[in-house]
Amino acid sequence: MVDIATRVWNHKWKIDPIVRSLIDTDFYKLLMCQSVFRNKPDTNVTFSLINRTTSIRLADVVDEGELREQLDHIRGLSLSRGESTWMRGNTFYGKRQMFTPEFIDWFEALRLPPYHLEKRDGQYELTFEGKWPEVMLWEIPALAVIMELRSRSVLRDMGRFELQVLYARAMTKLWEKVEGLRDVQGLRLADFGTRRRHSFLWQDWCVQAMQEGLGKSFIGTSNCLIAKNRDLEAIGTNAHELPMVYSALAESDDELAQAPYEVLADWHEEHDGNLRVILPDTYGSAGFLEHAPDWLAGWTGIRIDSGDPATWAETAIRWWTERGEDPRQKLVIFSDGLDVAKIAQLQAQFNGRVRVSFGWGTLLTNDFRGLVPDDALRPFSLVCKAVSANGRPTVKLSDNPNKAMGPADEIERYKRVFGVGAQKVQPVVV
Repeated sequence: MVDIATRVWNHKWKIDPIVRSLIDTDFYKLLMCQSVFRNKPDTNVTFSLINRTTSIRLADVVDEGELREQLDHIRGLSLSRGESTWMRGNTFYGKRQMFTPEFIDWFEALRLPPYHLEKRDGQYELTFEGKWPEVMLWEIPALAVIMELRSRSVLRDMGRFELQVLYARAMTKLWEKVEGLRDVQGLRLADFGTRRRHSFLWQDWCVQAMQEGLGKSFIGTSNCLIAKNRDLEAIGTNAHELPMVYSALAESDDELAQAPYEVLADWHEEHDGNLRVILPDTYGSAGFLEHAPDWLAGWTGIRIDSGDPATWAETAIRWWTERGEDPRQKLVIFSDGLDVAKIAQLQAQFNGRVRVSFGWGTLLTNDFRGLVPDDALRPFSLVCKAVSANGRPTVKLSDNPNKAMGPADEIERYKRVFGVGAQKVQPVVV
């Protein structure tokens, strides 16, 4: 097992780069990238870093030179032979050759496109522009770099023994979480913590702790590199990015209203089984489900990523029941702001009524709250989103208005088109 404190104490980034591989990313990014490569390869997009926690002035904390070094390092990465073999030959979700030879040939030749970086009002403006299949692969590594550089900045002046104690306390804190989940009946839980992790080494340690502590209740990780190295299931389906870009490309309000379903029609052609999971909240779950075509009710399940999770799980159960589906056969994946108490509560409430699963993110891989002075390692809400497609702005509404993004006039237009009424404001945990 890696001595993380010693590695931090002896840090040389060329030995310990933050992003080690193009598959040090979430599995859903690769699945979506293949879909985009097939369906929308020539779409031009812009991705941008967005710090929702503006009280953390990243440009005052993260050194610009170090940030550029790490981003330049990522631009030099390419798929290794072993990684290509894993993608070509591994079984994902029970399916061999999940990735087509054409897509992997393209991926093997890929180098990530240039970035644009500048400081503004204590924050970094970090953007990526180009063809959608290439630019989208910047999202996860860009977030991982910013998060870990912030961690390194806080830890830089700590002594060796201080670091040993810090990581001992963090390990104890995580292990207590594992122990708190051991008696949760029927638990199925995956690591979804790549994008806002404390560091790569820490995420890898968390995964190993979950493997040992939870056994079969731990079903895998979203991180492809860790899944490969630890012989785990790579977990993931699709994300808000697809409907956001498809919707921006719509030529009329009628096309806009159909765009989220066009996304899933394309997905339906490529995937089956547990990969057929609906993410309904991009423009409001209520309207999405109300207007969804009947064939979507036959999909495997739903992922709940904003709003009150219990409320939306109950909504999904009613929706399936009204369409003649048996909710007990359906999968509900909870993935927003999870920690032990909420996981246990939701499992108890819905176990036996649906097939329950959890994607545990930031509070698994980056919970150092209360462990350093001024709580300087507390997790914060950082995202990297598609902000335009072919020159048109993207919009996300969410079931939580605190997560909405896009120009104000376009937000109002989308609310009108998708029939979004009053929404309950929820705190954004991470």
